[in-house]
Amino acid sequence: MAVKTQGKQRPLSTAIRVIGQWLDSDFRREEAPNPESLPDQVNWERTLPFIFLHLGCLAVLLVGFSWISAASAIFLYLLRMFAITGFYHRYFSHRSFKTSRVVQFFFALLGNSSMQRGPLWWAATHRHHHKHSDEKVDAHSPVQHGFTWSHIGWLTSMKNFPTNYRVIPDLKKYPELVFLNRFDQIVPFIYGLLMISIGAVLEKFAPSLNVTMWQFFIWTFFISTTVLLHGTLFINSLAHVWGKRRYKTKDDSRNSFLLSLITLGEGWHNNHHRYPHSARQGFRVAEVDLTYYGLKALSWIGLIWDLKPVPNKIKEEGQTLS
Repeated sequence: MAVKTQGKQRPLSTAIRVIGQWLDSDFRREEAPNPESLPDQVNWERTLPFIFLHLGCLAVLLVGFSWISAASAIFLYLLRMFAITGFYHRYFSHRSFKTSRVVQFFFALLGNSSMQRGPLWWAATHRHHHKHSDEKVDAHSPVQHGFTWSHIGWLTSMKNFPTNYRVIPDLKKYPELVFLNRFDQIVPFIYGLLMISIGAVLEKFAPSLNVTMWQFFIWTFFISTTVLLHGTLFINSLAHVWGKRRYKTKDDSRNSFLLSLITLGEGWHNNHHRYPHSARQGFRVAEVDLTYYGLKALSWIGLIWDLKPVPNKIKEEGQTLS
């Protein structure tokens, strides 16, 4: 009888844990194992959101195309990519400039809409990457784990799910950021509702645009977000195996003009690993870094300040090694 009871309780316990983690990313059941002790393997509970996101893109075959929907998807890709590269990465992860509490929360919200988890998890994970870049414990090193795992496999592992608050003491002091990090499904849900609402308004009041509610939603939520996700992940998977190495860093980071275009400047990855504290990753004038240009524009209107530059000795070192 005891064995049967345990067998019946297990699905219920699993359901409670899964639902709990969807509602609260910091949720833990006492009997659950420490995620850090789990092996690196795909967990289907963590894979479902990515399956959902990719399958949603196929609905474009049903809803069709309009220039308004496609242009909106591109605009939202660029806007949210800037929130990821400029704030999730260069601000929260590396503190390469300063800003106000209101502005940091606004861009945390915008970045969270990209379905790349909360800003504190993102920053903690990235700081660990820089500390152990291309070592065995680097969760998304293509050198250690291959392309597929470093691109998206690591995101589906429960081992990499928790936020290591110990490495982000400068960020966890903000309760609004902790809340956003814990309940990181709220913003994408609201973002989806907003896209549906905009699509409905366009369909009803501007029929000449040939936009429907579901068409606008599929393009701006599923397609834009999926392309944005893979654009970001290419820095993990490709920027450590494909491109040129100007600096002799301890890892295998590379510079790529193409990846820089896709990610608004993040493709100058070897530069970044040589000096991650700079707000600029394109160290040379010819190295297009759209994120940096956006940050400079924000500094001109006073929303951010104290952008950390690239030291002259680092630039000179790059000229010597080139």
